[in-house]
Amino acid sequence: MLTSLGAPMSVAGLLIAAGYVGQVLGALVFGVLSERAGRKVAFVAASALFGALSVASALAWSVESLMTFRLLQGIGLGAEVPVAAAMFNEFVRAKARGLVVLVYESLFVWGILGATLIGALVLSVFPPEDAWRYLFFLGGVPLLTAVWAWFRLPESPRHLVHRGKLAEAERVVAGMEASARRGGRELAEPAEVAPAPAEPPTRFGELFSPGYRTRTLTLWVLWFTTFLPLAGFTTWMPALLIRVGGLSPSVASLLTGGIVVGNLAALYLAASTLDKLGRRFWFGVGYGLALAGSAGGVVALGLFGWQGWPVLFVCGALVLFGVNINAPIAYLYTAELYPTRMRAWATMVSSTMRNLASVVAPITIGLLLGAVTGVLWSFVLTTIVLVIGLTVVLRHGVETRQRKLEELAR
Repeated sequence: MLTSLGAPMSVAGLLIAAGYVGQVLGALVFGVLSERAGRKVAFVAASALFGALSVASALAWSVESLMTFRLLQGIGLGAEVPVAAAMFNEFVRAKARGLVVLVYESLFVWGILGATLIGALVLSVFPPEDAWRYLFFLGGVPLLTAVWAWFRLPESPRHLVHRGKLAEAERVVAGMEASARRGGRELAEPAEVAPAPAEPPTRFGELFSPGYRTRTLTLWVLWFTTFLPLAGFTTWMPALLIRVGGLSPSVASLLTGGIVVGNLAALYLAASTLDKLGRRFWFGVGYGLALAGSAGGVVALGLFGWQGWPVLFVCGALVLFGVNINAPIAYLYTAELYPTRMRAWATMVSSTMRNLASVVAPITIGLLLGAVTGVLWSFVLTTIVLVIGLTVVLRHGVETRQRKLEELAR
């Protein structure tokens, strides 16, 4: 790609960073939009922006134009995932919320597998200087998703109620009930409940008010300590297996693909029991697995001097299995801990910790790997980060399983 644009390899990092900067901007801008104009408008706009800028990237004529398009594309991506997570939470009943949202989140892992296979296919058919453009064209599919969503996706009833649009909220719920009855479901009569007090208007600084400050800081620690090892080991795992473990690129790629399959198995196990065992339990399991890998790496390399590929693979895989359990639950959990008036905003602001970690991790671990004992110190750093995350979440994390959003919002 860079060769075809006449650019040196030194700008590759800037191209990657541009996407992450865009994601931070997108999370903040669309966080405001989702609370003002609605979840549907934010989701459709973010999807359309991401798809359109992917097509524009395919037509880039210079590295500067590609960097600009990637920055703008990141704005769409930074908003699309968090607003969808918030919206899912507002539609799904409490008893099955964990299962449904995590199954939805698993589609991202399938997307990674699919993108890898499609990328390999395109690269085998087209020369490298053209293949990247076709891949960006394929990235324009969210444009079609945006068109479909505009006509078929209902607005969140909870958001409509918060905005005082009661009749529209009633129509959405009536449509959902009619769809369920057409599918053969028998619905119980609605229970009589006392009218909920009107929510105050959205105040974006309320994240740091006395009632929510601890939750906000706990979630930021959760996001950062989950995505720092996730980004670091995802980026550097193949290189470790090749450079340190002595494997060929094809074998390293195969083993890395095996880790992704293991991530899916762990995620579906968590999804099937999340509403019974709880969020805190699975955060503990996720951090525990990751710590077993990172601490095992410290012991294996630091005490015994083992540096073969089996040690790197097993320890790295455990780290990735653990943090890949925590990552999708973080989207679900964040949206559960805030009221409707700031649910999407809080989820998007928290997701900026993911982007920060995704920038810091590859750079930090890359610098560590430049030293003689760099692999060992990478495991040491990961262990420290995971211990901090586990301690904070177990100390301050609120259990949310099978609890209504209105109850959790306080």
